[in-house]
Amino acid sequence: MPDISPYLVDGSEPLYLQLYRYFCLEIREQRLPSGTRLPSVRTLSGFLQVSKTTVESAYHQLLAEGYIESRERSGFYVVDAAWDGPMLQKRRSEPDHPLPAVVPVQYNFHQASIDPDHFPFALWKKYSNQCMREQNKELLRYGDRQGEPELRLELARYLRQARGVQASPEQIVIGAGTQVMITLLGCLFGLSGQAVAMEEPGYQGVRKVFLNLGFDVKPIPLEAEGIHIEKLRESGAGLVYITPSHQDPTGIVMPYAKRLRLLQWAAQTEGYIIEDDYDGEFRYHGRPIPSLKGLDAAGRVIYMGTFSKSLLPAIRISYMVLPPSLLALYHEHLAEYDQTASRIHQQTLALFMKTGDWERHIRKMRTLYKKKHDALLRLLQEEMGEAIRITGQDAGISVMVEVRSRCDAQTLTELAAAAGIRVYPTDHKWMRPKDDYFPSFQFGFGGQTIEEMEAGIRLLGEVWRPTLLSADKGKGRQR
Repeated sequence: MPDISPYLVDGSEPLYLQLYRYFCLEIREQRLPSGTRLPSVRTLSGFLQVSKTTVESAYHQLLAEGYIESRERSGFYVVDAAWDGPMLQKRRSEPDHPLPAVVPVQYNFHQASIDPDHFPFALWKKYSNQCMREQNKELLRYGDRQGEPELRLELARYLRQARGVQASPEQIVIGAGTQVMITLLGCLFGLSGQAVAMEEPGYQGVRKVFLNLGFDVKPIPLEAEGIHIEKLRESGAGLVYITPSHQDPTGIVMPYAKRLRLLQWAAQTEGYIIEDDYDGEFRYHGRPIPSLKGLDAAGRVIYMGTFSKSLLPAIRISYMVLPPSLLALYHEHLAEYDQTASRIHQQTLALFMKTGDWERHIRKMRTLYKKKHDALLRLLQEEMGEAIRITGQDAGISVMVEVRSRCDAQTLTELAAAAGIRVYPTDHKWMRPKDDYFPSFQFGFGGQTIEEMEAGIRLLGEVWRPTLLSADKGKGRQR
């Protein structure tokens, strides 16, 4: 057996990747000819004094990229490749261990992708053209700093009917995305180290804004039904950001009773709740639970929504509903802030809503996403069965999948990428990550067809299956 140990000295990358690169080079330059049987996992791990997981991960990446093949009850062999010389001509400036070719992404399971094939292009173009008629020259000027009055009127009507939110158009502020809305709220609440509580894990995009603004972010653990109320109370924070309709990333839907307890906390502490209802339009089983804002009698909830998941992210239109006490502060401190969202897009959207096409679009997409949602759950169960645990089903456009694997999230992500599959681990959504948990991923089903999802999940099952543990071995490491 060749001495591979000298090649495993680069501390900047995982051992399995160094081992993988060694075999790539040997196979490409035919020092390992076609048909060569590789050492068994046990033999090589013992020889190199590394874990069997390291060797398995290297072998399975080689397998995914087509360098080797697996023969039943026999082992791994170099593929029978018909070439007459080295696959790659080494340049004088090329390193001894070149990087493998980048594999194009064929299947992308981004958690926030929408379905591009069912966007109402014709209708959107029609309403956009109406806005851009020559007689509408006023639209070319600066608009209302809170957002176009026509759109705020339509939003107030829609929120009252669909989410139970009682709000006047004057309470609504429009802006270019959730992070812009959070920045405005940060200016209202002050930037002197004030504490803000967030779900742990939670949406890292908002957490980063709070940290950049100088807030003291308090991570509050989740229970089975959402944020831990007693831990929230103990944190001393007077402001909390939550995603109760489809918790990001776990997908937990906060039940009615817990929503009442959270509102009670806000009333007792005179605190405020930022309710981010980012994909609340999509619920596939059971009746929708009223929004926190719809249950709020004390004016302690700031309701936030976006069109990024329900329509398209490119228009960058989000909004918030301020309670009367904060609306007065807004006019006092932020009245000079210019509008950040395009007036043209706002007016187009207002027409889209006024004619009823918005609600028809939502009904159509809810039906379509339910089919995709059900297909994804079925495919994941068929391919990985008891080795995975799925949360967050029945709502939104993504689910969270905990994978009982001997590999970590980075390794599983790299194995998938080597097969042309893009998956999204949730590690970065934890402020204080824990090492003894199985890796988890958010799988979005909006941006692919059912046929694409089926091919992608089938391929992912082939790539990940050798790393999976049985359900019994997986006990005790769940989040």
